[in-house]
Amino acid sequence: MFKHPITRTVTETDNLLFTALTHNPQPLAPRRGNSPKHTEFGQRIVNSIFTLGLMIGLSVGDTTLGTTIANLGMNDVRFASPVFIGDTVRAETRVAEKRESKSRPDAGIIVFEHSCFNQRGQESGIL
Repeated sequence: MFKHPITRTVTETDNLLFTALTHNPQPLAPRRGNSPKHTEFGQRIVNSIFTLGLMIGLSVGDTTLGTTIANLGMNDVRFASPVFIGDTVRAETRVAEKRESKSRPDAGIIVFEHSCFNQRGQESGIL
């Protein structure tokens, strides 16, 4: 189990920039004109794909930096609770499976299970 030491406090700018770069018009994310108090969560939520990318990014230094040939896929991505602007996110990674590559004798395949938590210890994302 890797408990990654790097954390990140998510800002409104992070959310706005990511949402603009990915052309995501979902009003639950950053639109000022919509009243976030009228949403199910009482405030704007952070783009969930940003949360996914941040969770994986926080893990890279301890798991795959300089060793990855390719990302072969992602399974069972779930978002247990939303991330809000101002939340500080941390990640943990477990090696779920590993095997030698059948096509590349000098490489292998590792399956990671990543988990993401906010500053209150609430799980935010799982991959």
